[in-house]
Amino acid sequence: MVVSTAPIIATADLTKEYAGFRAVDGVSLSFERERVHAIIGPNGAGKTTLFNLLSGFTPPTSGTIFFEGRDITHAPPADLAQLGIVRSFQITSIFPHLTALENVKVSLQAKTLLSHRFLASSRATRALDEPALRILNDVGMAEFAEHYAAYLPYGRKRGLELAISLAQDPPLLLLDEPTAGMGHEDIARTIGLIKRIAKGRTIVLVEHNLRVVEDVCDRVTVMQRGRILIEGSYAEVRADQRVVDAYLGGGSA
Repeated sequence: MVVSTAPIIATADLTKEYAGFRAVDGVSLSFERERVHAIIGPNGAGKTTLFNLLSGFTPPTSGTIFFEGRDITHAPPADLAQLGIVRSFQITSIFPHLTALENVKVSLQAKTLLSHRFLASSRATRALDEPALRILNDVGMAEFAEHYAAYLPYGRKRGLELAISLAQDPPLLLLDEPTAGMGHEDIARTIGLIKRIAKGRTIVLVEHNLRVVEDVCDRVTVMQRGRILIEGSYAEVRADQRVVDAYLGGGSA
């Protein structure tokens, strides 16, 4: 089997303007397969807007986005999910009054012939119990399988969101600030989760915690004022004086 060496997702001169202000300004970059790639930068650098463009939540003003060589520039998030691009860590993806197990089963169900039925009978979905439990175990959530999502601690809700996303088995997983609001214990757990699920898939994340970036990322893109400042390994970008200056004294785009 020939494995493609082409980037899984890439942008060409991607731009997003708001009332004449360029939040993302002509960004061209690519993401290698089966790597963990971080987008970082000071507040207002444009990284979240870029992330929203990649995940289909914000339409670009100009430029192009390619996934597996296909133009997906104006595809909505639901269509991107069908193609294999899933964005995780959005609290709205959880059904609060279902158990953790039921939440994952709903996500698995979306890929079966039962997808047109929100919650089919327990008998019809029983076959999904084992794969759902396996996914919960993968993210360290097996013991919470019968807990209602609404009552899970914040860090565990994040773990459940990840499980819901993994149920789609996406080749490209987009993580939006996966450790935001977490304490030290939950951050350490999330670092371990990302490392475990990275095998065989591409992960792109926006992250403020540089410890997380150092621990899990193969490549880092630093943004400032809507543009790419530098790209490289964590050690390379950390040693660059422009990055130091951006974090300590500028970048308010």
